[in-house]
Amino acid sequence: MNKAYKFRIYPTNEQEVMFSKTFGCVRFIYNKMLGDKISHYEKTKEKLNNTSAQYKKEFEWLKEVDSLALANAQMNLQTAYNNFFCSPKVGFPKFKSKHKNQISYTINNQNGSIRIENEKIKLPKIGFVKMKQHREIPNNYKLKSVTISKTPTGKYFASILFEFEENIESKEIQSVVGLDFSMKELFVSSDGEFANYPRYYRGSQEKLKKEQRKLSKCENSSNNRDKQRLKVAKLHEKVSNQRKDFLHKQSRKITNSYDLVCIEDLNMQGMSQALNFGKSVHDVGFGMFITFLSYKLSEQGKKLIKIDKWFPSSKICSNCGAVKEKLSLSERTYNCDCDFSCDRDINASINIKNEGMRLVSLV
Repeated sequence: MNKAYKFRIYPTNEQEVMFSKTFGCVRFIYNKMLGDKISHYEKTKEKLNNTSAQYKKEFEWLKEVDSLALANAQMNLQTAYNNFFCSPKVGFPKFKSKHKNQISYTINNQNGSIRIENEKIKLPKIGFVKMKQHREIPNNYKLKSVTISKTPTGKYFASILFEFEENIESKEIQSVVGLDFSMKELFVSSDGEFANYPRYYRGSQEKLKKEQRKLSKCENSSNNRDKQRLKVAKLHEKVSNQRKDFLHKQSRKITNSYDLVCIEDLNMQGMSQALNFGKSVHDVGFGMFITFLSYKLSEQGKKLIKIDKWFPSSKICSNCGAVKEKLSLSERTYNCDCDFSCDRDINASINIKNEGMRLVSLV
């Protein structure tokens, strides 16, 4: 099994220069190889199998950075290139922009070239970099690779991938919950609990508008624009961190309380484009919540069941099973002919729970 830990690192000025050089070389080799592939295909209608090593004779400064960082850029390009030809739904690889704020590169551990000692991480061509190690690494974990990234606010992080062997036993299902997506609450559970999502982006929207308006009036490539861009980036980063913190805590709470979690397999991108709900859907981060919930449950041998998105959870009466032909979004209370009355979202979550238990029983 593989598991990744993300730690904040604090490079010196010289190490920052080396990081920037590596980011640039990785971007250059990706764009150069992609450009050569395109030119070769236009001339011969055949694929070009080029490698990062062949460019080091022409561009000797590529030798100053770790070769595995360039090799991983080559692998990423080859994967994207092959996916385009294998699947019509996958777009053609794009050139990497120099002005992209979120940048990263990946290096592999070979013969102990990467190691952690005394809250420092040893990186090839960089040396020991100070690291904020917020958790202990088990002795049976084998370090495989590290991804170095830089945020728009100038912070550096190391995402360290470990490999380990562990037999996770499936837990007997005793407690089950159904979760219904809610743009206002994040989710509503079959036990009648609401997540009460604080809507961090909406709360910061006015301040963001003010700072972004100032940014739009700054002259390009000026010092004032760089300072204002940093202010806007910090606001976005704060909202992102608040959202992730809330989602992690909610997913941990559910994981510790239930053995089986049932949800709908929703198309969040489609929902964000429908009826101008984009900001509300993206603000709650339900897709990210499902990702957090999925790996937390699997680590404890618990299950996550996804119900088909066309399952009419809102139209079914959770008491008698009758199905309504029409149910408008304005109807927030579900009323059935069997005299059953319930909150619309709670009724849907109960139906999701029942359907999930039915699917598990068939396995």
